[in-house]
Amino acid sequence: MPLVRIDSKRHPDPTHLPRVGQVVYAALRATINVPEHDNFQVLTEHDDDRLVNDPQYLGIARTDGQVFIQITLSEGRTVDQKKALYLAIAEGLNREAGVRKEDVFINLVEVRKENWSFGNGIAQYAI
Repeated sequence: MPLVRIDSKRHPDPTHLPRVGQVVYAALRATINVPEHDNFQVLTEHDDDRLVNDPQYLGIARTDGQVFIQITLSEGRTVDQKKALYLAIAEGLNREAGVRKEDVFINLVEVRKENWSFGNGIAQYAI
């Protein structure tokens, strides 16, 4: 049920952003039990002046290679599951896509299950 939005600056390699999406999906499956085929993503590249980050907020040295990941998902995951997800994404992006761990920005947005419709105008998870 997650909806993942990934934003980054335009990359010279056209496979870069899809690889980022694959890493995020694999981390979701491995850490918070997202089922197979539950993969919905919006991948967006931006011109240089369309993404803003503070290069030193919280003492983390960021570069222009920053990747923003926002994941909307149903509420109910533990803090430990969320921490495992963040780490799996950062390590996976570093290993598989060459993104510095310092440049991985993740935001989770938790919603109630009745706030989803996957098609046909039906709230599939509403109880």
